[in-house]
Amino acid sequence: MDRRTFLAAMAAGSVAGRVGHGRRLNRIGLQLYSLRDDARKDLERVIVNIAAFGYRDVELLGSFDNFGMPPAQLRALLDRNGLRAPSTHVAGTIVDNLDRELDKALALGHQYLVVASLPIQGKPTLDAYRSWADHLNEAGRRARERGVWIGFHNHAGDLAPIDGVVPYDVFLERTDASVVRHQLDMGNMAMANRDPFEYLRRYPSRYFLFHIKNVPARGATRDAELAAGVLDIKAFVAAIPDIDNKLLFVEQETYPDSPFESVRRDYQYISGLEF
Repeated sequence: MDRRTFLAAMAAGSVAGRVGHGRRLNRIGLQLYSLRDDARKDLERVIVNIAAFGYRDVELLGSFDNFGMPPAQLRALLDRNGLRAPSTHVAGTIVDNLDRELDKALALGHQYLVVASLPIQGKPTLDAYRSWADHLNEAGRRARERGVWIGFHNHAGDLAPIDGVVPYDVFLERTDASVVRHQLDMGNMAMANRDPFEYLRRYPSRYFLFHIKNVPARGATRDAELAAGVLDIKAFVAAIPDIDNKLLFVEQETYPDSPFESVRRDYQYISGLEF
């Protein structure tokens, strides 16, 4: 092989490396909020369909009391359909009844209780975010004693500057990494005109859960099907460190037609990605 051929081969190999290595996601979950209206009517039908579409994990909605289904019954339903529920979303008031929430978490097989949003009263302040970080640190210490993690999920509003400072940054940096983990919702960041890739680069060791969500445009107030938005889902997934030990949940909150059809198409898209 002459020098020119050798260099061409090396360049081709470098491009192939950047494009991907043919890996696919081992497990793909769905955040139950994506099918909330149907779940209110018939949670069992929703769980059956989630499994039929190919999802293997589901992130439940403790904040909705899982639509009234008792933990033992819900666990049996998940088991029958080959699903696990490693995470659930809970209200910020979890700090007031943590022991009860931990009992339910263990019954349902949760590894994470993820606070979906902070119940900050009135106009948000940086001190309010600091105070809630302290609350979650205390809850996290208690949860770890029982083998569960406390997590936090970002919304677009958490990234709106207060006095020139992004409160989410203050909150994330004040939470104790040894007891609190974070869930990065890439769509919510884009809705706030923030770059989810930047946050993944800045805090690679803090994110253990992800909401894979797309948007029709940065700064939009609604989301889009994964294949129909402006965010590069493939590149984002490829950028997640130690991805096989992280939890990824598709979430879609608005739909072009049927919610069931949207989450089915989302699964077909993301399960076919090679990175």
